[in-house]
Amino acid sequence: MSDLSHSEPSSAVDTVVVPRTSDLGDFEVKRALPSAQRRSVGAFVFLDEMGPALFPANTGMDVRPHPHIGLETVTYLYEGGIMHRDSAGHTQLISPGEVNWMTAGRGIVHSERSSEEARKGPQRLYGLQTWVALPRQHEETDPGFTHYGLDAQPIVEGEGVRTQVVAGTLFGKTSSVKTLSPLFYGDVQMRAGSQVQLDAEYEERAAYLVQGTIEVDGLVFEPGRLVVFKPGCPVTVKALTEARFAVLGGEPLDGPRFIWWNFVSSSKDRIEQAKDDWSRDRFNQVVPGDESEFIPLPPPRV
Repeated sequence: MSDLSHSEPSSAVDTVVVPRTSDLGDFEVKRALPSAQRRSVGAFVFLDEMGPALFPANTGMDVRPHPHIGLETVTYLYEGGIMHRDSAGHTQLISPGEVNWMTAGRGIVHSERSSEEARKGPQRLYGLQTWVALPRQHEETDPGFTHYGLDAQPIVEGEGVRTQVVAGTLFGKTSSVKTLSPLFYGDVQMRAGSQVQLDAEYEERAAYLVQGTIEVDGLVFEPGRLVVFKPGCPVTVKALTEARFAVLGGEPLDGPRFIWWNFVSSSKDRIEQAKDDWSRDRFNQVVPGDESEFIPLPPPRV
């Protein structure tokens, strides 16, 4: 079975990222962005595949309160649920197919945990979390949070392909999710034998495969691959089995971004300020309903 990580690029495929895997104890995370091969795709600077994980009763996901600046977090689930709480006072349970879109701007703190109801029995958790780097003019914008239900995201169906347009415009449909960057994000599900064409409307595009096997220009890809496509080249994706992938991208960033821990900025000095603010308790770091814990600043790298 072919894989671009071990072969020459095709006419449509630019790069393939094999994510690095981290074991967080209760579940596994695969990180595709940022990587040595690719730092970003459009405004997307971070992509984690969470799970799939099975939590026994009386346990669950527990990501303690932690800070962000200069980015927007996008949580999209395939299975399970996560309770979001933040320092701006928002509390929201996200379920599969819905969208939690949090704007960090000049600074926000949030936690992500399994709900008390979900902990009463075994629970599965599976999904993607991405970060969108804010445009320079919006990096210090007010923090905020918006939850979007299924009705905000149009569905495009036909010939064995079903796409949920999570954000931006894809296949002629536009999501109601508000963004500050020219980007797109879709959840594509394909029956075996079907195919779909991704136009070259945006300069930067990629697909992250979570289920099944697909073929692009004679190259075959299995789950856990971020396939980055060449600019200006229409791409035909064929499903060799039942398949599911996230397709995302947009226009290139308006300059380089620095990423340290949970901070994203066009300025290294701004990241240093955020580190100092968090360590000295100068962030607005109280998360209503989750006040007793927080994640400390990581130690300096040696």
